[in-house]
Amino acid sequence: MAETPPLDRRAQYIGIGCLTSAGGAFGGAMVAVLIAKVVGTLTRCEPIEGLPACNWQNFAGWGALIGLAILPTTALWRVRQSHVAEDAKTGD
Repeated sequence: MAETPPLDRRAQYIGIGCLTSAGGAFGGAMVAVLIAKVVGTLTRCEPIEGLPACNWQNFAGWGALIGLAILPTTALWRVRQSHVAEDAKTGD
C-alpha cells in the first residue's frame, strides 16, 4: 500500500493567523480602553467631550499590539496541538 504524504497545513495556519490577528487587535484595543477608563476614574481625569477616556489612544494602541500578538499565537498553538494529536491517532 502506498504511504500518503503528510498534510500541508500552511494555508490553514495562515488563514487562522489572519482572522485571529484582526480580532485580537480590536479586542485588545477595546479592553485597553476600558482599562483607560478605570485609570482615568482613579486619577480623576476628565476626558474631552465625546472621548471615552483620557489618553485612550495610548492605551488602545498598546492593547491592540498585545492582542495582535496573544490571540493568533494562542489560536495557532491550540490548532497545532490538535493536529499533533490527530496525526498521532492516524499514524501520519
